[in-house]
Amino acid sequence: MNNNMITTEQQRMQRGLIVCLVFTILIVLAFMISVNTGPIRLTPEELIRTLFGKGTAKQELILFDFRLPRIVISMLIGAGLAVSGCVMQSISRNALADPGILGINAGAGLMVMLFVSFYPNMATAPIMALPLLALLGAGLTAALIYILAYKQNEGLSPTRLLLTGIAVAAGISAAMIVLTLRLSPEKYQFVASWLAGSIWGSNWKFVLALLPWIVVLLPLVFYKARVLNVMNLGDQIATGLGASVERERLVLIACSVALAGACVAVSGGIGFVGLIGPHLARRLVGPKHELLLPTTALAGTLLVLTADTLGRWILQPSEIPTGVVVAVIGAPYFLYLLAKTKA
Repeated sequence: MNNNMITTEQQRMQRGLIVCLVFTILIVLAFMISVNTGPIRLTPEELIRTLFGKGTAKQELILFDFRLPRIVISMLIGAGLAVSGCVMQSISRNALADPGILGINAGAGLMVMLFVSFYPNMATAPIMALPLLALLGAGLTAALIYILAYKQNEGLSPTRLLLTGIAVAAGISAAMIVLTLRLSPEKYQFVASWLAGSIWGSNWKFVLALLPWIVVLLPLVFYKARVLNVMNLGDQIATGLGASVERERLVLIACSVALAGACVAVSGGIGFVGLIGPHLARRLVGPKHELLLPTTALAGTLLVLTADTLGRWILQPSEIPTGVVVAVIGAPYFLYLLAKTKA
């Protein structure tokens, strides 16, 4: 029996590695297509030459100043939002949990909108402050949802958490609409684009603002994979196995909120990534977080990169916000999950 368990575990690990390899290959293909999506095309030979610093000045401008920063940001956002959603689903044991659906993205967005509303000139705005402000908004929203959804005798009900998050998100969205009434036309256009999920931070300054959060928080969450496995068994069993449930839950919630807030600061209101990525990964590699978390990060990366590429390609030279493309995919899937989930 032990040999059978070892064999099954080895097969699961091999399957997970194969899935990760396939996702990586698909991401590389999507990357190659994305860098060549736009009014001016680069042949594969020109692309490779330019990547190694041997292209013309025009080719380097197109690739390094316009396309690569946006592609890198899309990939970072996809990984961050997907892993954030995976952590939320595991902590709440709710298949429908997602930073966007629970209102955390809306809280981060409200803080960004307040910043845009009251800062006199966006051209001179301190870009590095945006992830911090978005983190503050996301953290306050998460705390509010947790307080409202938690009951002393019953604990944290998955259904109550979901409904509370939806209600808080609706309230924040209403507040954001009221705030738009005082915006100048230029700022209103920016906010409307942001709310639609347009990746507006498309230069290397935004990459540098987002990168530290991803580089620090993703490895920390991956390190907590075994803790998430234990917490999936329920609070009582996890406590019996020696896990400090409340402390670990707060640490993981903080990581999830920080990832979502930092990503939303430069991506706008992109939803459903934290819902689709974990579910797709879970179907492919199973519930063990040692494989689930990396696969989720790769799935989210592929989803956002593909959505951004499609958004730039379908209506050239105009573009569809990435959040709209993701929503076209995610909304039907959310309804499907809602129909399957028991109250």
